[in-house]
Amino acid sequence: MKNLYKISSKVGFFVILFLFASFIGWSYGSHYVIHPQFDAAHSFHEGLAAIKIGGKWGYINRYNRFTINPKFDGARRFSEGLAAVWTGNLFGGKWGYINENGGYVIHPQFNDALPFSDGLAAVEVGGKWGYINRYGKYVINPQFDRAGSFSEGLAPVWTGNLFGGKWGYISK
Repeated sequence: MKNLYKISSKVGFFVILFLFASFIGWSYGSHYVIHPQFDAAHSFHEGLAAIKIGGKWGYINRYNRFTINPKFDGARRFSEGLAAVWTGNLFGGKWGYINENGGYVIHPQFNDALPFSDGLAAVEVGGKWGYINRYGKYVINPQFDRAGSFSEGLAPVWTGNLFGGKWGYISK
């Protein structure tokens, strides 16, 4: 009888756990955790994912709750607590950076912007790429024709024109 009680209490625990997991949206295997409902979606980074709904981008958490309501025309992933967002239309717009609360930390002013990495973000202004810190100040002035993110203290950069160019690496 003791063994039957142990088994039934364990089964009861798992039934309750399963019901709770189902209630909060947890899933096992390859079942939907967040059902299809978005026009576009990016991967989760730092607990948030950029999603597009009704023509605007916002951010959700893993429980499908909006942490930042859709209001941006473009959005990139969060990295180092900031995400690049775009406001504008087909004829023009600018990229800036927001925090996890959706407030601008660096107001829109860039033609393009990459996620922060190693404390810096590559941004493009006037056809040239440079690097800013999390306060929006240039650490490396725009001078490259293309640029990538820093990793392990180095970033790939490209100089050239329509007929050719070369990639190299810069350090901070």
